[in-house]
Amino acid sequence: MYSITYGILIFIPPKCLYSPNDQLSIPMQKIEHLGIAVSDLAKSEALYEALFNTQVYKREEVKSQHVMTAFLRCGPNKIELVAGTQEGNVIDKYIAKKGEGLHHVAFAVTDIRSEIDRLKSEGFQPLSEEPQEGADNKLVCFLHPKTTGGILIELVQEKPE
Repeated sequence: MYSITYGILIFIPPKCLYSPNDQLSIPMQKIEHLGIAVSDLAKSEALYEALFNTQVYKREEVKSQHVMTAFLRCGPNKIELVAGTQEGNVIDKYIAKKGEGLHHVAFAVTDIRSEIDRLKSEGFQPLSEEPQEGADNKLVCFLHPKTTGGILIELVQEKPE
């Protein structure tokens, strides 16, 4: 399919075209949230609450990853603030190397295990072989940024009941 935007002819591959009814066949359905690495969660909560004119609606510790998370909404979008809870955690290491800011982009998937397998077959490197327990009632798996163009990608799936 072709589209003309601002006088520019753009080719859109058929697999990029879908309707909301097609979601079960789409490996990565949508951006589920943006993760922001912060060193002081309380200070960052106040900053982002003022910025987005909204309140943190959920705070949750992920003990296995030694982080505390806080979630805000900005319109239909979800923002996750992530701060370390123990010395030597991955967030503090990230901040020491790159500073506070965008840490990861999370994509919603319906079947995280099959998506991990698909991505491995495409040459992407998951940081774990199996999904891990994450915040917000999710199973998660991160992809190594060396295989994703320098961006830490997180796959997230609602935990089955």
